[in-house]
Amino acid sequence: MKLNNLFSLTLFLGFFFVSELSAQQIEKGVFRSPVKPGGRNYLSGNFSELRPNHFHTGLDYKFGGTEGEPIYAAADGWVHRIKVSSFGYGNVIYLKHPSGHITLYGHLRNFNPKLTEWMRQKMYDAQQNELEVYPEPGELLVKKGELIANGGNTGSSGGPHLHFEIRDSLDRAMDPLLAGFPEILDNIPPTPQKIAIVPLEVDSRVNGKFQRIEITPVLSGGSYRIAETIRVTGKVGLEIQAYDKLDGAENQNGFPRFEVSDASGLLYTLHVDRVDFNFTRHFLLHTHQNRFTRLYHQPNLKFEYFTPNVPETGYFELAHGEKRAVTVKLLDANKNARMVNLTLTGADLDSTISDGAAPAKAQTSYMKHHMKIKVAQTDKGGLAQFFIGNNVYEILPAYQDAQTRTYLWDLRFGIPSKIDLCSEILIPELIGHFPVGKEQLLATDKLKIRTEETSLLEDLYLRASISGSESAPILRMQETTEYLWNPIEVTWDVSGYIGDKGRTHVYLRSPNGSRSFAGGEWDGGQIRFKTRNFGSFVLAVDDVKPTITPIRVNGQGMRFTIKDNLSGIRNFEAFVDGKWVLMRYEHKQAVIWSETLDKQPLRGAVLLKVTDMAGNVAEWRGTIS
Repeated sequence: MKLNNLFSLTLFLGFFFVSELSAQQIEKGVFRSPVKPGGRNYLSGNFSELRPNHFHTGLDYKFGGTEGEPIYAAADGWVHRIKVSSFGYGNVIYLKHPSGHITLYGHLRNFNPKLTEWMRQKMYDAQQNELEVYPEPGELLVKKGELIANGGNTGSSGGPHLHFEIRDSLDRAMDPLLAGFPEILDNIPPTPQKIAIVPLEVDSRVNGKFQRIEITPVLSGGSYRIAETIRVTGKVGLEIQAYDKLDGAENQNGFPRFEVSDASGLLYTLHVDRVDFNFTRHFLLHTHQNRFTRLYHQPNLKFEYFTPNVPETGYFELAHGEKRAVTVKLLDANKNARMVNLTLTGADLDSTISDGAAPAKAQTSYMKHHMKIKVAQTDKGGLAQFFIGNNVYEILPAYQDAQTRTYLWDLRFGIPSKIDLCSEILIPELIGHFPVGKEQLLATDKLKIRTEETSLLEDLYLRASISGSESAPILRMQETTEYLWNPIEVTWDVSGYIGDKGRTHVYLRSPNGSRSFAGGEWDGGQIRFKTRNFGSFVLAVDDVKPTITPIRVNGQGMRFTIKDNLSGIRNFEAFVDGKWVLMRYEHKQAVIWSETLDKQPLRGAVLLKVTDMAGNVAEWRGTIS
């Protein structure tokens, strides 16, 4: 479609004007609700909510468990991007608007007839079962309130709903609730669940020990409080686990703003106002184990959420005997507020602290660049020796009692190859230091690890161990609750492995025993693979073809169930009478079905090929007469 009318010209003049701006605010009244405009809407998710592996960057509109809800354009604009996919946002439309904003509509069951026909033609032209297209600006114009799709459950969705986003001209997600949709009611303030106090340096203590403590606040009047006074030594930080609710829904949602104050006034704010998708996994650095929000500065965090955004923001360091009353204020998009009050008091280091029952063997734990070793008391002495390269460092316990000794080591001073604890020798699983923002290759007898400039969220002190047998080796790296920004490359020497290498790949094994495909390429007795996750990796053989079960095959269309026993489906292709036929896929139901371009009946020989991630190919052949 050509830009040959006043409406199109207005769109472009407006767009080019605002696109020069680095960002836009969301003005109330500009955007209309994409669901039930003028009615009542309920959300199952909102902006800034912590999800298992990502920030939630929009609103999830409930449909009452059914598909087909009409979806309307939130403002005048044009289709900027449109995609058909089995994963992620599934079937999704991106609209661009004269304000420079972008709105996103995800997990759609179907597009409107005009967009459906346009997209189907593109897919046949490309002969791709899944496709993403960027139409020419102005090619597919839409009006505010126009029906553009119907809501569904496509992609990585757990039930029928609309995922709706508003982004600025730099494609950064903003809080859609700022648009002031009257269909969504929120008169409920956020609810705190736990407050954590965390040591930040090797000489930091919380209640006398180098430990992270989590405390459940209690409701007192209209606010929450921590009843006990927490003793702190050195630099400590606060973390909070909390949720928000909206009227009429029980879902635990997120909220964007925190304010931390003491008797002197406001100390700092943390405001999740924009999420840059170039750095989306950095939210994992912004949280503890994807559950707690860190209310202290992270030096490598790409998001500038703090005001002031300086290295000391969020650090508390109190003199001995100094008391400080701290208030954490939680604010949702509708400015509903809740306070959490706690008291910190400064304390000196105490070397005679009980650290619980004595372990049978030395227990080692890690917190960022700190190594903590807890070991039983012994009459052989307490001066531990840390072997770092050609040097030996002798240190006393950080604290101890009649049962236990606790040693602390800052790994920035070096990685110990061996530690003599007087009563036993400890060989740490640490294999090397990988600095953030740098490319590095490190090799051991059985492993080569390569990082790129954008692989790490922060400095990595890599722990790795190899166990199991030659026929079933296990590689363990870090914990599953530790994260990477982008993949690292691992070359694993498994020279003793005698399985079928042609169908053997690396899998990440979860704690419940399930395995997810990581892949890998063989070079002699070594297999090289990339991973963006830590945990336990194993080898497994997938030499079983996918299964294909016909549900309906006739002139009106084809429908099959396709499944794979291990590695998962990579791709599929269908041909009828030698001609390519578009097949749509719903992975949650393991179903594929045909969509023809010209609506002519199918006729002739049918060939369906399904390939799994391990390269096994299954074929189904038949005839439509």
